[in-house]
Amino acid sequence: MFLPVKCDINGFNYALNRLVNEQHIYRFEKFYSLRNDHYLIERRNKGNKHAAELMVTARKVCSLLARFPYVRGIGISGSLSKNFADETADIDLFIITAKNRLWVARTFMHAFKKLTYLFNRQHYFCMNYYIDEQNLEIPEKNIYTATEVVTLIPLQGDVQFVDFFAANAWSRLFLPNNVMRISRAKPEPKTWLKVGMENMLNNKLGDWLDDRLWQVTSGRWDKKTASKKRNIKGQVMAMETGKHFAKPDPEDFQNKLMNKYRLRVATVIKENHHSLAN
Repeated sequence: MFLPVKCDINGFNYALNRLVNEQHIYRFEKFYSLRNDHYLIERRNKGNKHAAELMVTARKVCSLLARFPYVRGIGISGSLSKNFADETADIDLFIITAKNRLWVARTFMHAFKKLTYLFNRQHYFCMNYYIDEQNLEIPEKNIYTATEVVTLIPLQGDVQFVDFFAANAWSRLFLPNNVMRISRAKPEPKTWLKVGMENMLNNKLGDWLDDRLWQVTSGRWDKKTASKKRNIKGQVMAMETGKHFAKPDPEDFQNKLMNKYRLRVATVIKENHHSLAN
């Protein structure tokens, strides 16, 4: 799934078996590893089991949040979307909102999240990444963002995620063997309360309110970053904002991760060349 070149299953299995036989990689039952360490497999099995349990809660969370005004689609991102969760894992959410109402939707949702702190359930509502229907294409195009796109698990908003994956077809340039998961998503719910509140704000007041909430939220986050306020993981808090998106960027996380990835790939290639030479 994550190979950068197109391949068929027979060719893939042949190459995999050859790498195992030459001890460039190691096989443990159905798993493969660059390291000859069975603990990694135990950790993986435990993480897969916990992810399956956490997905039950994630579906309930997404079903609830999809009923908020201007929410058009919700998917699972982060480690849970890769079918792995350790004991401290959050439920990371990717949210699509109606055009020009992202900040209204986000404010309603984050006001609700404040209540979850009273019950120590805030880690179930990590609403990290927002985009609206006008701006579905992810601007950063690299192996990291491509991986996040193709592993996204849509749970609410089937039509919206069809459009999202179409807008991000560029991800196939990095991961050509991937098959999108559109069939998992349910249609966007239309409750009377949701429709009624949207009707109240589908006007110039709603336009003004969305712009104002964007300005206020952006200013507050700029102050948090400038004062080097840290989250529970010890990272300096930061968020990139625009009229049609809101996304976290703690300590330039994406660029640091990409640099780490390139270094790791270069190291593996160097080690393999050295092994072949000997």
